[in-house]
Order: sequence, then C-alpha cells, then structure tokens
Amino acid sequence: MRTRFPCAGHRALHAPTRREFLYSLGASLGSVAFTSLLAGQLRAAGGGPSPLAPKPGHFRAKAKNCIFLMMEGGPSHIDTFDPKPKLAQLHLKEFTREGKTKSAMESGKRYFVQSPFKFRKAGRSGADMAENWEHLARVADDLCFYRGCQVDSVNHPTAMFQMNTGNRFGGDPAIGSWVNYGLGSLNQDLPGFIVLPEVSYPQGGSPNWGNGFLPADFQGTPLRPKGSPILDLTPPPGITREHQRANLDLLAQLNTAHAAAHPGHDELAARMEAYELAFRMQLQVPGILDLDQEDAKLKASYGLGADATDAFGRKCLLARRLVEKGVRFVQLYAGTWDSHDYIERAHGNLVRNVDQPIAALVADLKQRGLLDETLVVWCGEFGRSPDNGVRGGTAYGRDHNPKAMTIWLAGGGVNAGHTIGATDETGAEAVDCVHHVRDLHVTLLRLLGLDDNRLTYFHGGRFKQLSQFGGQVIKELIA
Repeated sequence: MRTRFPCAGHRALHAPTRREFLYSLGASLGSVAFTSLLAGQLRAAGGGPSPLAPKPGHFRAKAKNCIFLMMEGGPSHIDTFDPKPKLAQLHLKEFTREGKTKSAMESGKRYFVQSPFKFRKAGRSGADMAENWEHLARVADDLCFYRGCQVDSVNHPTAMFQMNTGNRFGGDPAIGSWVNYGLGSLNQDLPGFIVLPEVSYPQGGSPNWGNGFLPADFQGTPLRPKGSPILDLTPPPGITREHQRANLDLLAQLNTAHAAAHPGHDELAARMEAYELAFRMQLQVPGILDLDQEDAKLKASYGLGADATDAFGRKCLLARRLVEKGVRFVQLYAGTWDSHDYIERAHGNLVRNVDQPIAALVADLKQRGLLDETLVVWCGEFGRSPDNGVRGGTAYGRDHNPKAMTIWLAGGGVNAGHTIGATDETGAEAVDCVHHVRDLHVTLLRLLGLDDNRLTYFHGGRFKQLSQFGGQVIKELIA
C-alpha cells in the first residue's frame, strides 16, 4: 500500500534580511532604468551575454528540464485517479445547491453522478487509476499523485491563465518564461521554452505561454502541429545561408548604429537576437523534428501510426528529443477535456489518445537516464464536480470544480510512488494537504533550483514573481 502524508502547516514568509532591505532601497526607478539602459546598450552592441545563456539557480536543482502536459478543459479527477465509491450510493440523487454559487451551471437542481469507469490499484504503490489507463498503470510507481491543489476560477480562460501564469487575468509571464528567465537555455541554437499546441489554441490563446512583462527573449515558441512547424523557417528558393548571413550582418550594423543613437530600446536587441536564433534554428529544428530517425519499435511504443495515438504520440516523442537537446521547458497541449455530458465516451476517447504516449514518454526518459533530471507534470486547469444538472444526470457529465483536482508529477526529485493529499467522500473539495496553485508553482520552481522569492522582475513599480505575492513549497511532493 502506498504511504499517505499529512500536510505540513502553513509558514509565514521570512522577514527580509539587512542585505535584502538595503538592496530594496537601492532598487529605485532610476537605478533600475540605468541598469536596463546599460544592458540594452551592451546587447545591441553585441558586447553583453545572451539573455538565454545558462545561469546557476538559487539551489541545487533536482531537475534541469520540465515537460508540462496540459490537459486543457479540466479532466475529471473522479473519473481518472481519485475514485469515489460514495457516489455509487448517491447516484442520480437530486438536491439543490445552497449558498453562494460561482457560476450559473452550479445553480438549480443537481444530481450526483457516479463514475462510469471502474478503478484498480496499479503498481507496487497501489496507485488509484481508472482501468482504461492501461499503459500508464505500468509506470505507476514513477508517479506522484497530488489531490490537494485548488485554484480560484470556475471559467476556462481565467483558470488556464492562473495555472500557466499565476494570474487569472492574463498578461503575466508563463511558468516556462520564468524558468527561462531564471536558468537560461541549455542550447543556444534552440528556444529555451517550446510549446506544442493543438491546431486550435487553448482558451486564452497564446498569452498562456507569453513572456508578459519579461523581455521578449523568454516567451514560448509554439511549433505548429501541421505544415511547417515555424513559418518561414526554410529560406526562399535561391537564398543560401551565405546570403542570409551577409544580410544579418548588414542589418546588425545598421541596428547597432541606430541603438547607439537611440539607447534603451531593448526591443530592438531582442528582435536581432530572434533573427540570429532563427538563423541557427534552420540547421537544428529540421533534424530534431525528423522522427523517422527514431527506431521503429520505439515509435510504435509511443503510438505513432495508430489513429488514436499518433498526434499526441508525436508530441511526446518530440518533447523527449527537445529536452535531450537542451530545451529547458516544453509544454504539450491535449484539449477538449470539458465533459459536461457523456463523460464515458468523451473521457474514454481522450484517455485513449494520451495514455500510451504519456506512458511511453515516462518509460523512455527513464530508460535513457533522463527522468531523474526531467520534471514531468500532468494537470488541467481545474477538476470536475461530483454532480451535474444536464438531463437529470443520466448523461454522466460533470461541471467545473476549482476546489478539487488531481495533478501528478514524475521524475526530477518528486516523491514517486505516493499519493499526497485527499478530497472529501464525493470529490467535491480537497480536505487534506490543501494548497493554492501558487504553492504548486513555488514547488515546481524549487525542484528546478529556483526560489520564487528571489526570482523576481521589477515592473509596474514593484518586484513581481510567479506566485504573485509569495507561497510555500509543498514539501510532501519532494523526495
């Protein structure tokens, strides 16, 4: 049986040290502007280090890369990894939700809905999994399940923004951008933060992987799932690399002269660095994207060639190749988990699409010795409710639930083979080891060697951070 951990109590943030206090006095608008001006001039003149150059973290890191598997739409914890036998007793029992509601979908007559899926214990750890997770069950002992996370929003776009950026209203840097800003990239010929979206972008769009108020160097680079992965990646016919190099050198001369006459324009330096990176990527990206280089048996293990698993299998295999090449943060999207009705069919198809590819990714990373240094995260923007109001509950659907969800982590120093936290008997709310999503963000940064309280950026008159205003590490998630 797996070990259950009680939740540690909340701790107050530490008082600033004398050095931190004196530094904060010196971080006036004038000094920050002067520092920014110097950095911009150095970058424009080619005399400063690349903003994506590798940097040491604040702590000894347990992981150096992250693969973030985002199941957009809110997968149901009750129908995947958090079984609730009580719902079988309450199935189709009618009730009226009382008190303050968060959305119209939660009001009126409600009906408890049992899960249409059967559950089993997987691995030596006895992980709870719905039986249709056939492949993931084989790597159950490499996973750490967390049932105590809560978010603030019941709506998809704001919940997506909060899970990805810490801010419900968008405009802030994505977690991948913060990691890029704090640690730099391990491969200067590739972006440090790459996104593998669906053909249709998630709710909220590209701000889910935007740089926000951080410099543009740190934004996520999406690779298109169809056609050319990056527009204009291939030069036009008749244009050689020598032509491109000569054009970039001439443009750099002109921009350097412009920057000298108009100092402080960081956007120009960032644009030039983007051009140079794109030039280098023309050699790197096509080879990395060529999955035909992989062994046929390995491709089959990811589900390539099969209708249900080919699309997400390619993303998972590409994610492994990217972290292997030094990309710091890779985020994969699998959408349409918003199952308000017919959850057996909807979730059943979605699990079938991702089960084999994700299990193959974990196993492949482990076989190559990469899992110990790669943090893998699986989550949605929120969980689902134990009840519904659609067709008297007979459609087996569920509504949005920001107070209960299951997230699992693997690799990178997490407490594998354990389940942390718990929800109540119907799965409506987390009741053990309960933490706001800001604490999850702080914990992910800590595993990557970063301190959220020191990973800050001065913007809008104050130092800002991923957690918005501080959080605590969820120690139970760390081995």
